[in-house]
Amino acid sequence: MVRPRSGPAVAAALAAVLLGTTVPASASAAPAAAAAGGPGDAVFPALGNAGYDALAYDLDLRYRPDDRTADGTSVMTARALTPLPQLELDALGLAVHAVRVDGRPAGFRTHDEKLAVVPAATVRQDAVLRVEVDYTADPRAVLPHTGWVPTPDGFAVAGQPDGAHTVFPCNDHPGDKARFSVAVTAPDGLYGVANGRLTATDHPRSGLTTRRYVSREPMATELVQVSVGDYTVRERTGPGGLPLRDVVPTARAAALEPALALTPGQLEWAERHLGAYPFETYGLLPANTDDPAAFAFTGLETQTLTLYKPGFLLQEERLIGSHMMHELVHSWFGNSVSPHRWSDLWLNEGHADLYGLMYRYERGWPDAGGFSTLADRMRDVYAKGDQWRRDSGPVAAPTAADLFDSQRYTGGALVLFALRERVGADAFDRIERSFLQDHRNGSATTADYLRTASDVSGQDLTAFLTDWLYGTRTPPMPGHPDWTVDPADRTDPGPRRLAAAPQGSGTL
Repeated sequence: MVRPRSGPAVAAALAAVLLGTTVPASASAAPAAAAAGGPGDAVFPALGNAGYDALAYDLDLRYRPDDRTADGTSVMTARALTPLPQLELDALGLAVHAVRVDGRPAGFRTHDEKLAVVPAATVRQDAVLRVEVDYTADPRAVLPHTGWVPTPDGFAVAGQPDGAHTVFPCNDHPGDKARFSVAVTAPDGLYGVANGRLTATDHPRSGLTTRRYVSREPMATELVQVSVGDYTVRERTGPGGLPLRDVVPTARAAALEPALALTPGQLEWAERHLGAYPFETYGLLPANTDDPAAFAFTGLETQTLTLYKPGFLLQEERLIGSHMMHELVHSWFGNSVSPHRWSDLWLNEGHADLYGLMYRYERGWPDAGGFSTLADRMRDVYAKGDQWRRDSGPVAAPTAADLFDSQRYTGGALVLFALRERVGADAFDRIERSFLQDHRNGSATTADYLRTASDVSGQDLTAFLTDWLYGTRTPPMPGHPDWTVDPADRTDPGPRRLAAAPQGSGTL
């Protein structure tokens, strides 16, 4: 999601507050370079930390309805990639109370969007360490950007792209996936839910219920979902016996049932194109709020439990079906195979838009522009190609300001359409499945996709796809010599203009 970045004044205010034990001056003045540096992401260079590899997160969130805050304990297990006299986690807006490294108290302070931690002793290279953080978060806090979605009776989480570290301290970069377990404690009468499967239900004391969830497959931090509210769980069975779990506002459970019942058939369609669904469960989470401005996007592909905008799923199928397919396809492109860097986002959104549009047109649902076939829609997008490249840059070269605009969505779908026209539908399908299999449960770069396309098709497609992904002019469309590109407005636009696209949805 496009959100304003933290400015110098905000950073200075955060850096001025020392929470808990002060970092020794000698340690903070000369941290290990790799520990302090990020992974070098051009879109969000301040996020991520290169000194360690996160292996697992164990989260414990305890919701307090009296003041609508959440007490948290986050345990990150990681492997040190270099000696670490100091390490940093991404964190913003969290009141940190204590930090322990391998069970021993550690020095810490916050600065900018970081939590700097000084262990009692330098962590040796290749050692596995556990960083435990006790903190309190306020989902309603006004921050430069946030992953919290406050609701009247609790909250949900929408961490994409740079909000997960406002919910828990982490290495907030999609290239560092990890295992997750989440415990959610809430008063009886409210339901706490998270990604994955429910593994235990406890009652720590009278009036409270703790539910524990475990995700079988690794997950990027941006895809974490935790929610508390007056929810009802609806369970059904998908293809091959896949357990489906929808978590819906109790007051709207009956009204939402027609939309929820579409999922098994949508899964069958997606599996025919992309292979077996890659996770242990799937379901929908319509946010428990009546505020249409609760969050900017229509749906967000939080892993195994897709978050939806209030009221969206109450519409008839022809108005929601293609978008539901878009979010479902993210289970393969974006969740199972995550972007290695944010510039690889087109792999997620281009694929989700392509298959969402294919699903729409197969069912005879014209889109908002009146197009009823994929070719007609792609021809229209093709005509806009030079203007989009001028306004929003090439498909695979976004900035933070235009990361989630039409160029990454239908612009990405146009690149994939061009590839399919070049190699044929059968070869394209083989490319897709091979790419998904090779990078399952990991992350992938644009170069990885180019390599797979060339290897599987038996032709060197590097130059072809490089022109489509990074060129400043739209290349000729294979098989369609009559398609033309409209001239771009060559007046100086100033900073890149944002091409309109529904956040998290594409223009489906």
